[in-house]
Order: sequence, then C-alpha cells, then structure tokens
Amino acid sequence: MIFHPPILALVLASFISALTVLWAAWFALRVLRHWQPSSGHALQINMEKRTYLVSTALAFVLLLELASLLLFVSNADQMAVLFVGAMCAVGTLNVNAYGIPALLLKLAVFFVALVWLVINQIDNKAPDYPFTKLKYAILLLLAPLVVVAAGTQLTYFLNLETDTITSCCSLAFIPEGGGVAAELSSMPAKPALILLFGGLAAMVLLGLLAMRFRVAQALYGLASAVFFVISITAIVSVISSYIYEQPHHHCPFDVIKPQFDYIGYWMYLPLFTATGIGMAAGILGLRRPPDSMADNFASLMRKRIAISVGLYLLFGLVALIAILKSNLILIG
Repeated sequence: MIFHPPILALVLASFISALTVLWAAWFALRVLRHWQPSSGHALQINMEKRTYLVSTALAFVLLLELASLLLFVSNADQMAVLFVGAMCAVGTLNVNAYGIPALLLKLAVFFVALVWLVINQIDNKAPDYPFTKLKYAILLLLAPLVVVAAGTQLTYFLNLETDTITSCCSLAFIPEGGGVAAELSSMPAKPALILLFGGLAAMVLLGLLAMRFRVAQALYGLASAVFFVISITAIVSVISSYIYEQPHHHCPFDVIKPQFDYIGYWMYLPLFTATGIGMAAGILGLRRPPDSMADNFASLMRKRIAISVGLYLLFGLVALIAILKSNLILIG
C-alpha cells in the first residue's frame, strides 16, 4: 500500500517539508535572539542574506503542504474501493486510528502555513522586514506541526490493511451517532442556515469595517475562525443534504465526488483560503503599523481583507446555488 503512487508522493512531500521546516526553525531561533535591522553587525548582514533563501524555501514547501492536503483527501476518497465498508474518504480514514488525526493535523498545517505565507508576503514589502520576528515565531509553532503531521500520516499509511472492515459516513454523520460528527449533523436546518448566511453578512460588514479601521482587523481575524466553524457545521448538517437530495445524508466528503460536479472543492477552497487570510489579517491587526510601511501598510491590509471577503462571498454563493438547485425541501 505504501508504494501506491499518490501515497509515495504524499510521504515524499511530507519528508521534504519536515526537513525544510526543521532547518528553517533552527535559523528562526537565531533570528529571534539576534535580529536587529538597525545594526550593521556582520551577524545581522549574514542573517539578512540567509533570510531570502529561508523564506523562498519555506514558501515553496508550504505551498507544497497546501497542495498535499488536497491530494490527501482526494486519495482517501479514491482508495475507498479497496476497503470493505468504505464508500468515501470517511471509510478510508477510519481504517485505522491514525487517519482522522492525520487529516486534522494537515488541516492545522494548512491554516498556519497560509497565515505564515500572508505575513511573509507583506513583510517582504518593507526594506527593514518589520514582521521578521513575528513570522519566525509562527514558524516555531509550524515546525512541530509539520513534523507530527508527517509522522502521523506515515503511520496511517503503514497501517493500511485492505482486509480491514471499516465504517463510513452512513454511520459516522448521523444525529443518532456519537462524537463530533453526530453533533455537527444534528443541527436543525433553519438555525444552521440562519447562522450561516447571517454570519456571512456579519463577515462582510466586519470586513468592510476592517478595511477602514485597524481596530476591526483583529476582530475580523477572530470572527474568521468562528465563521469557519459555523460554515463546516452548516455544510455537514444542511448543505450536504441539499446537494445529495437526501435528508439523512450528511457526509462532508462525498461533495467532492464527480457525480456532484466537484462542488465541494468550490465550497472548501474559498472557505479555507478566506479563513487563513482572515486570521493572518487579524494577527497583523494586533501589531502597530511599522514606520517603514506607513504609506502602503493600510493598502496591503485592505487588499488581503478584500480577497478574504470576496472568497467568503464565493463560498456563500456556491452554497446558495446548491440549495436553490436542489429538489429537497428541508424548511417548510
């Protein structure tokens, strides 16, 4: 099973990522201890030269990590045919105890990596790199996440046995079941949709305020995380049922299948990206605008928040289209 081409690609990508972030984390420790942009010391000059290499390598690796999340989910869905009882990615991930933790860890890596990439992009716009210490502090959080995610993923793949009988979404995502999946699927349709579209309206309003007032940027970052939870709950409890046109089918993974026009990707990619950018904007909103970016920092922040709001609106539009196209009636 480990020699399955997508699995080999995922393991290789994780191995490269883990080595790179560990190397970068070692450099980050030096930066956090000695970084002084006003200094002309040889150590400072050497770190400034190396930070170009480190940032470029990290940007490549973290983009690789973002792509690997898509491959991991897609591969889990395609491998469902190999396991008894599996009908989608849920069944494949439930083959052993490491599948779901591997997915959750890769999701955590996705968000932290996206936050790092946004902050790094803005930091590179200033001649004195004012957010260097911030982004390398975040890197020290990211590094163990990447390593643990790589180890958990490898353990999951090494313990895949095709003769294992697994459980799938028909048992996991039902209100009568136990655990988080059952809680997500048990929310009634009307409250879930009110929270979703009411929350979307609130995000747009807060985003508009954040484009004008710095104090609202930190709130936008926090609200992004809250709205992400609301959105996933709505997808599991209501929107997925509209897509399948079955009131008791709540799987959040089947929506990426071709028979449903891959609509899940059109929901998840904007939602996840908007959330990551929003959280990055929230973190930067807590910082005082650096003097070296006095002229363009506000503009850079407005552009990122505008992108985040636009992606949230795209997610909301796709969800609304899925509801309107459905023949299922959940709200009388």
